[in-house]
Amino acid sequence: MKTIGHWINGEHVSSVTANTSTVFNPATGAEQAQLQVATAEQVNDVVAAAKAAFTVWGNSSLSQRAKILFAFREIMNHRVNELATAITDEHGKVLSDAAGEVQRGLEVVEYACGLPTLLKGEYSDQVSGGVDLFSYRQPLGVVAGITPFNFPAMVPMWMFPVAIATGNTFILKPSERDPSASLLMAEMWKEAGLPNGVFNVIQGDASVVNALLDHPDIKAISFVGSTPIARYIHGRATANGKRVQALGGAKNHSIILPDADIDFTAKHLVAAAFGSAGERCMAISAAVTVGAVADPLMARVAELAQEVKVGSGRDTSSEMGPVITVDSKKRIESLVASGEAQGARLVLDGRGYKVAGFEEGFFVGPTLIDGVTTDMDVYQQEIFGPVLSTVRTDSVDEAIALINANPYGNGTAIFTSSGEAARRFHREVQVGMIGINVPIPVPMAYYSFGGWKDSLFGDHHIHGPEGVRFYTRGKVVTSRWPEFTEASGASFSFPTAK
Repeated sequence: MKTIGHWINGEHVSSVTANTSTVFNPATGAEQAQLQVATAEQVNDVVAAAKAAFTVWGNSSLSQRAKILFAFREIMNHRVNELATAITDEHGKVLSDAAGEVQRGLEVVEYACGLPTLLKGEYSDQVSGGVDLFSYRQPLGVVAGITPFNFPAMVPMWMFPVAIATGNTFILKPSERDPSASLLMAEMWKEAGLPNGVFNVIQGDASVVNALLDHPDIKAISFVGSTPIARYIHGRATANGKRVQALGGAKNHSIILPDADIDFTAKHLVAAAFGSAGERCMAISAAVTVGAVADPLMARVAELAQEVKVGSGRDTSSEMGPVITVDSKKRIESLVASGEAQGARLVLDGRGYKVAGFEEGFFVGPTLIDGVTTDMDVYQQEIFGPVLSTVRTDSVDEAIALINANPYGNGTAIFTSSGEAARRFHREVQVGMIGINVPIPVPMAYYSFGGWKDSLFGDHHIHGPEGVRFYTRGKVVTSRWPEFTEASGASFSFPTAK
């Protein structure tokens, strides 16, 4: 049985502890590794290493940082397949999806490679007689990222490239369900020439998370995960004086208007709902139909959903793999059962799905539920599985009001041929990321990712320009170099420009 440890101060480190967590292969259901949970001493060790490294890295030149970032980008680009395979074996998503995840993460690395421009300050000459004014941004120090299982490479890469580029040192606490990708990325950083201690990986459970939230030398926490945990992390870390960005859960809706192209919309809904087995915070989980489009659209969606090739992520013909754990499978199937019991119509039932040769895998087949109402559990809860619920409405006003009444505000989309309807939708809907005929509107790296309402706790979205602001703080300098033979100009009055 493989043992998975930590990466502290530039090397692999094991734990002297009896506390371990099992890492499964979701496609086979078999145990494949034991993850070592960090001790309290190791948490202190990793923070101490990062703090020591910051004294050098925080003062390094922009050109030195950019050179290492470019090298890291090239190394990862050549090792995409290796990283994607590690993701597939522990998460279950198909190889092409895993490779796509790495590519979207690399886009943030490429954005961070432009850090000399991103960190440019401002300068104003002669704001008063003989006085100049300028501003610049400095790193915070030691920062930490706590990341989810569904994107073990991409979500950490939403955080650490920007944090490291701006001069911070970084501690990553990945999900205990699929931790190997983090260690591979640590090795790539070392190969790129990153000084020891600048990037670290600490494995663990809630006790390790709490130790990071409480440690006085950690200045900021980035988190992506469920809303209850995001709320908890934001509250505890903020109470400890840390800067926090905590991205929570989602219930992503897609409105389909009667003028939408049925075939185009159906194909995109199926891909957005069932890609990565629905284990995406941006997956479409509720299709909100308007008027007469419902029946023909649902018929086409059901037809396409039955054609989805479900299988092992290693099988290149697979379009959808298993869910992450047997507990996830049970929870998803329970919500499907509750939807049916509460009066929804089960059009396509993915419960009990079996893949030949992988009978013990954690598979749930594509599931389509029609006639869902907003009081049903299958609507109110974040399913995080391959389940698409259909909510029928009579008007655009009703559909927008339904989305705005939902406590989540992560992503949403509209399918329409009307520019007027699309413009009205994106202006009125209370959601952070919006797609127009684009079902999964994840912004490019040079914009920032983040939702509204219960999908975000804290003031800053992640990566992009807001990421730079999150990992730095500004200074403004007012400067005068007087001729000391002249009058001092000192005054007891509040200073004003002259």
